[in-house]
Amino acid sequence: MTPGRMKAILLAWLAVSAVPAANDSFIRELDDAARVATVMVDGDVCRKIVTPRAMDYLLRNDPKDPFLAGDNYEVNYDAFDSVKKTLIRLSRLVSFPADANLWMPVPGHPDKIRVVIRNVNELSQFWPWGALYQNMIPEMKTVLDTGQRVTVAKKPGWVSVLAPVSDSLGDIVAVVEVASQRKLDPQGNVK
Repeated sequence: MTPGRMKAILLAWLAVSAVPAANDSFIRELDDAARVATVMVDGDVCRKIVTPRAMDYLLRNDPKDPFLAGDNYEVNYDAFDSVKKTLIRLSRLVSFPADANLWMPVPGHPDKIRVVIRNVNELSQFWPWGALYQNMIPEMKTVLDTGQRVTVAKKPGWVSVLAPVSDSLGDIVAVVEVASQRKLDPQGNVK
């Protein structure tokens, strides 16, 4: 199969798979909140959240102190609080429990991404508990590269809509994940 033929099949599949989302109020509400996130979350402020000192420790490994990065994680409170409040407000745009989480690439490591702010329900389809950073999630890479929202339903019952966050120069610097579960398990996210 030629690359052109493969691309045509993929585009047709994407077009067909998007139709149910238009008729699914659950996905539509998450997508609406994600669309608003793109214009409401300030990428310049997001860049100021994690301190340079914390970023310096983020990728360090010390066999004598396996918690070195976590113990030295710190934020600029004004930037953190401002963005966290915006994310909480965004999550309240939907009629069911949801979270809006902030993800940012790790500077100098394009293959890594980190969750910078998680929210009250601890809902995320991507975050492994306790991880400060992880391998780049392909759908997040797509959002960072294209600036387009992406809907992801990889885990059964979960839906996340990923939205780009831009700075004042128009550069995409972060991703907001607006996430929920169709059947909420209040204890399932804190195990």
